[in-house]
Parts: sequence; structure tokens; C-alpha cells
Amino acid sequence: MSNPFASEWGLIGAGEIGGVLAHGLLKTGHPVFPIGRDVSIEAALAAKPNLEALLVAVGEKDLDPVLEQIPSAWFDRVVLIQNELLPDDWRKYGMETPTVASIWFEKKPGKPVKPLISSPVHGSLAGGLVDAMQSLDIPAHRVDDADEMLEELVIKNVYILTTNIAGLETGGDVEHLWNDHQELARKIAADVIRLQEARVGRELDHERLIAGMKKGFDGDPQHQCMGRSAPQRLQRALEQAEERGIDLPAIREIAARNG
Repeated sequence: MSNPFASEWGLIGAGEIGGVLAHGLLKTGHPVFPIGRDVSIEAALAAKPNLEALLVAVGEKDLDPVLEQIPSAWFDRVVLIQNELLPDDWRKYGMETPTVASIWFEKKPGKPVKPLISSPVHGSLAGGLVDAMQSLDIPAHRVDDADEMLEELVIKNVYILTTNIAGLETGGDVEHLWNDHQELARKIAADVIRLQEARVGRELDHERLIAGMKKGFDGDPQHQCMGRSAPQRLQRALEQAEERGIDLPAIREIAARNG
């Protein structure tokens, strides 16, 4: 519900997804303060000390350069929405409890928003982000349990990495991938889950993660597998695996055939 007295949010990354969320925040009464890429983040935040939240909506490859500029006093006001996101991404900067979301809607230039399934959000600022999405008829819900949210993040990672990496080989949409290349999809997903387990430091329920990925497939069967960033996702997965000393045989084969 719109609140005329809602507090202002900062926004870093006013691209397609950031623009949608900014629209929702404005619709629910939150003024939005954009911080451009050519501006010192620390200086911008110093000029706006009373911001309620700092929404970081940059792409995955730009996340580290942004997080390393955010002063520690702001850590509990940070909101992260990236794909491939896991706790080690923010904990390496000393950030313990940011608000995090797994975004399950698509926004392409010049096209309307396309939700796949409901987007889960966890953290102290979850309510504001959920309200913003719901104000635009984008399904979203709050997750209060940290372990449940971790599983949600991993599910999205399995979905995005499996479809993008498999798409380098198969092309087409997720329905085509699952119906005609399910063995390949499962092999790549197994590699992806192995990488997620190494990153979070514990075993995960593979079947629940596969079921979560399949739910995303069912939400938009015609969703294209391979985005523009697929080669970068493939390379990033291999680099993360090498850092942790684990082998991803199915993903390595894809890389060898599509190098």
C-alpha cells in the first residue's frame, strides 16, 4: 500500500531491473535517490545519511567494485538482488545481514515485465521490496528463515547457470531443454549444485533444487536458455571451481566445445 511518508531509498544501478524496482518504490511512496556510476558512492551516501535502504541493482560482474566502496555503517541497509548470489559474496566484505532477493521476473528493453514465479526476499528491508514489486503486479513474498532463503538463492543459481550453460549447446527455450535434453540439463545442474555446495560449505538437497529449477521452467516454458551473459557465467563457474579445487566435468565439456 502506498505510504506518503515512506523513507527514501538509494539506488545503484538504474538498468532494466533497477528501473522496475525504482518504479515500484515510487509507487509505494518511497522517494528514490539514484547514485550514478561516475559518482563516489561514499560521498553520495555521506550527502544522504538518512536513506532507509541502499538498493544495489548492478549486474553480477559489477557487484564487487560496488560493495568494496560501501562504508560498513551502511551494511545493514544494503539490498542485493543479483543472480549467482550467495553469502560469500557479501561476507568477504564484512557484511553479515543485508536484505537479499531472488528476482524471478524478466525485463527486456522495450518490453513489459514478465514474471516467472514469485520472487522471495529475506532481511530487515524485505517488506519494502515486496510491497514495491506487488504494487506492479509482480508476485513476491517475504522469507523469514535464513536457511530457507539460502535454498532460494541456490535454486535461482541452479536455474540461471544450468539454462545459460546448456543453452550454449542446445539453444532454444527451457521447455526444449527439459523435454529434449534433460540428461544434459541434469548433468550440468549436478555440476552447478556441486559448486554451490563448495561455496556454502555444506551438502544440499539435490532433488529439491532440481524441483525448484523445474518450477522456474514451468513458470515460463518459452524462456530462452541462453542470455548474452552466458559465456561469462560459464567462465565464472569454472574460475570459482578452480579456486575451490573441484571438478565440473559436464561444464568443462561444454566449455571445450564452445570455446
